[in-house]
Amino acid sequence: MAVKSARRAKSSRHQISKTWIPRFFRNPKVAFAFALLLCDAVLTSLIIAYVPYTKIDWDAYMSQVAGFLGGERDYANLKGDTGPLVYPAGFLYAYSAIQYVTGTQVYPAQILFGILYIINLGIILYIYVKTDVVPWWALALLCLSKRLHSIFVLRLFNDCLAMLLLHASLASFLHQRWHLGLIIFSGAVSIKMNVLLYAPPLLLLMLKAMDISGVISALFGAALVQILLGLPFIMSHPFAYISRAFNLGRVFIHSWSVNFKFVPEPIFVSKAFAISLLIAHLVLLAAFAHYRWCKHEGGVFKFLYSRLVSIKLKFALTNSHSYKALKKEHIVTTMFVGNFIGILCARSLHYQFYSWYFHTVPYLLWKTPFPSFIRLILFIGVELCWNVYPSSPYSSALLLCLHLVILFGLWSARSEYPYEEKKVSSENKHK
Repeated sequence: MAVKSARRAKSSRHQISKTWIPRFFRNPKVAFAFALLLCDAVLTSLIIAYVPYTKIDWDAYMSQVAGFLGGERDYANLKGDTGPLVYPAGFLYAYSAIQYVTGTQVYPAQILFGILYIINLGIILYIYVKTDVVPWWALALLCLSKRLHSIFVLRLFNDCLAMLLLHASLASFLHQRWHLGLIIFSGAVSIKMNVLLYAPPLLLLMLKAMDISGVISALFGAALVQILLGLPFIMSHPFAYISRAFNLGRVFIHSWSVNFKFVPEPIFVSKAFAISLLIAHLVLLAAFAHYRWCKHEGGVFKFLYSRLVSIKLKFALTNSHSYKALKKEHIVTTMFVGNFIGILCARSLHYQFYSWYFHTVPYLLWKTPFPSFIRLILFIGVELCWNVYPSSPYSSALLLCLHLVILFGLWSARSEYPYEEKKVSSENKHK
């Protein structure tokens, strides 16, 4: 009897302890993720302490912020030593706050960006754990980029802030919080427009996850963020603001290109090359949307037609209809692949642009049917190409080849069923 009582007491204590620990934290991957965060925090601290800071854009950022805080509202007059301001208004608000916290000093800014790096890594690890695509040991790859540590704590680029917000919005999407996620997404766009590479797959996901009224209201919320942030500049000098902050026709310097250095400069700067890449981008997006992302809906055209039918039914019928929530894996895969296609077709990638997709690379590699050995070779190859300085025709050609191999693997991968079994009522589609 005493033995049975002891067993019952032990079992009772075990059950109580399990109720106090959320299921998420009982995942062994979570413990490893926290260990990675701790180790990377130590590594980042050592980098800040012992690796010299590299002056690139920080002084220009501070000059542009100083003009803004001094009352200048004409984007044509907001300049730094690297050129005119070319980012939306959210950049000015974010770096004004950073200037206030750091007093324009580099070392405090490095500490702040180190903290942002760890927060961003934490969000990424959360996404990886929730999707459960990558094995536990491969999570360590997210901490092994020399270039990414440099981008965050030795260069202090605004790309870091933009990607932090982008990843936060993606975490919201995983919980079907589309309105909140889109507001955060719009905040990321307001810091740097590269985030718009995620816009096409995001729109497709929203059409899958919400009714048309939900999609429209979410887009309205995102547009409202842009209007409110840019209002001081729109009210005073609207043309200067829109033409400079949202300039999609910028031509980057050939010598800084990491991905197309092997292309002769006259071709690189030509409009024909830009149009060819744009066409390739659109064709690849359409192909993946039709044959991969909407495969289980019968293709993108059938899917869009079904959405038109649902709109007609909504006006014809008063009763609410049900939707299936999207699987987390489908959300992340669609977003990451859509962004990767944009990276592949970008006319020029500078070194800081690696932050646009580095954190997606392990996930994308494990979505391919390649064996783990090949995945690791591809990962190392991409990292090495980004650490060749200055880039050469050979390194850029190799990087393009590696990107194409990854894209081929993604195209060859099995298309997962996109919907959860549990249905979500139409009332929840407005979250």
